[in-house]
Amino acid sequence: MTDLKNAKQSLNTYSVKELNESIGLLLSRGFAPKFILKATVSKSQIKKGHLWLTLTDGKSSIDGVAWSSTIKSLKFLPKQDDGVVIIGKLNFWESQARISVQVFDIRPSISTVLKKFEIVKSKLFKEGLIHDLLRRKLPKYPRSIGILTSVPSSALADMLRTSRERWPLTKLQIIPIPVQGNNENELKSILSKLKENKLELDALIIARGGGSREDLMLFDSEIIAREIATFPLPVITGIGHEDDLTVADLVSDHRSATPTAAIVDLLPSREIEKNKFLKNKQILKDYLNLFFVNKKAFLSTKKSFFQSHSPRLLIKNKRSKIKHIYDLLNALSPEKLLKRGFALITDESGDSIYSVRNVTEKDKLLIQLCDGKISAEVFSINYDKI
Repeated sequence: MTDLKNAKQSLNTYSVKELNESIGLLLSRGFAPKFILKATVSKSQIKKGHLWLTLTDGKSSIDGVAWSSTIKSLKFLPKQDDGVVIIGKLNFWESQARISVQVFDIRPSISTVLKKFEIVKSKLFKEGLIHDLLRRKLPKYPRSIGILTSVPSSALADMLRTSRERWPLTKLQIIPIPVQGNNENELKSILSKLKENKLELDALIIARGGGSREDLMLFDSEIIAREIATFPLPVITGIGHEDDLTVADLVSDHRSATPTAAIVDLLPSREIEKNKFLKNKQILKDYLNLFFVNKKAFLSTKKSFFQSHSPRLLIKNKRSKIKHIYDLLNALSPEKLLKRGFALITDESGDSIYSVRNVTEKDKLLIQLCDGKISAEVFSINYDKI
């Protein structure tokens, strides 16, 4: 009793309400009004329009709550075992002396994002929806393309500027879409409608400017990935930065490093095309010049050929050859030889006698001279000594 009397004299005395009010006052004065909390969700449920959470780091836990008015502005609603980063403040219920974290904003942690990425990637890969053979070629000169991105945004402004500079002939159809948060159903609906291609598009660009990897979680959605994988037109993604890779990039027909790069990859460059045109023009000009030079040389050759093979010249050459042959035959004719004193001797049968051994004594011979014939009889034969 003595100790209790002494304590009453030296210590403050509180009722339960007064004690809880004092604790609340200390917390409000001595703790930051807002803070960032990294945790894992061990329990998540929506009750009476509010999101109730149990947050843990594996060693300790604390309750959290996002009021219904806050839920409407949240871009991410966590599930059990999701890693999260929370902006919040402490709530202290004096009637129960209970502390919880009031959530103002909640984002997935990078571990949660990468976990979802790997799960969806693995599933689609096993189904064959992620494969290089499925990627279609981009149109060389697209007449009309659809750009799905946030409107307005710096990414869209850069894309429009680049398209004007690069290839202004292509018609751009701007389709506003949500680019983060729990909006996969809205984005799916937009993609489903575009599959009908009432806009007569040649290709589709899905673009989002830079941000944290956590902000790109919408494009890791299995629902969105399936829509892109089955889209009837070539789909180009330009999401985040060069180092950011989403599931949407894996199932698209072409992945660009940035939104602006997507325009560069899809549209031809008018400067390059102009240089190609001028080069082809010069090649065609050189070809035509060479063609006509060759044709002129060919015609000249044909002219010379026809001149050298004209009927008149052929007849003249034939006449010259005939005259030469005639002169040769005339020079070698027997009549010429007979006029020079030679004679042609034949026997009674008309066979030529070219040797004394072909005749015998008393043979009848016929001697042909240039101006007549002589009948003769062989009286004697004299042989030359050899």
